[in-house]
Amino acid sequence: FLTGTICAHRCQNKCTRNFYEESVQIRDTKLVAAYHGYDALMASIKKPAKVSGKKAAIIGGGPTGIAAAYFLGRAGIPVTIFEKSHKLGGVPRLVIPGFRIREEAMEKDIALMQFYGAEVKLNTPAPSVAELKAMGYTHIFFAVGAGKAGKLDIPGNVVPVIQWLRDLKAEKEVPLGHVAVVGGGNVAMDVALTAKRLGAKTVKLVCLEQREEMPASAEEVAMAEEEGVQIYNGWGLGAVTTDENGKVSGLRAKRCLAVRDEKGRFNPQYDESDTMLLDSDFIILATGQRVDVGFLGKLAEQMKTPRGLIDADVESGKTPASRYYAGGDAVTGPNLAIRAIRAGRSAAQSILRDLGTQSE
Repeated sequence: FLTGTICAHRCQNKCTRNFYEESVQIRDTKLVAAYHGYDALMASIKKPAKVSGKKAAIIGGGPTGIAAAYFLGRAGIPVTIFEKSHKLGGVPRLVIPGFRIREEAMEKDIALMQFYGAEVKLNTPAPSVAELKAMGYTHIFFAVGAGKAGKLDIPGNVVPVIQWLRDLKAEKEVPLGHVAVVGGGNVAMDVALTAKRLGAKTVKLVCLEQREEMPASAEEVAMAEEEGVQIYNGWGLGAVTTDENGKVSGLRAKRCLAVRDEKGRFNPQYDESDTMLLDSDFIILATGQRVDVGFLGKLAEQMKTPRGLIDADVESGKTPASRYYAGGDAVTGPNLAIRAIRAGRSAAQSILRDLGTQSE
């Protein structure tokens, strides 16, 4: 259900049918198949025999952790997910607005994973590695997402997008008015559309990238513009302006000349003399989400990268430490849901190979 709903469907951009009319609607087809085939699938599958003497712990119950638990459970490996929140699903369930993915869709994906025997511990912060070993876990997979709010290194106050959307999902009152959104990815589009639909007077989105370079899908960008979101491409952040009472009154942006340097690294270059002022009541930062890897403890010396992520092979999920694996946002930083799911599957396959067990 998740891949049939919020997948970025990059495959459709490469579909050869685009040379004739339009691509095969792969994402939509997946969702139709899921809705019409789910009950029959659940009635037909059988639980595998459990593998004795081995036990896997998964830290994080987002798309990566759910995928890993599904594939490990299907192979008969006893597995436990440790999730600090009150629900599984990570950012797609706790942050992404309901108009993008329904609660029911996530529930069915989770039910399929749990059918194969995965134990779920909610409201449970990650135990230490020593504690997990003492519990008998032989293999540990770190699948935490980028759920930590980013910080903006400019004067003034901003509202982190993660917190704003979490409050909205929790049915708390969120600020509206004249909104400025900072960021060019799908999360930025989500928050811009949500603010507009909730009745914001204006929504202005500022991003470093030019239109064709935006991380958000063309479909999401077009939808936002159709609903009245004003998009300013090629602008970076200068300062947050305030009125005489200290309240946010606008965002001063500066022209972005280049997003990356000659080596392809993120290193924005600006024309400090070319600026513009966007009036706004408050500003939502929809970029810079980070991964909290504080649970690594002493392992951080061996596994933490200079970017504050976990050092692991993107293809296999293997870390420098034997029997420890990592994948998804924890390794790449904020990324697409479909890539998070793939990382979960890849890590599960690595664990199974290391165990000498193969899944179907």
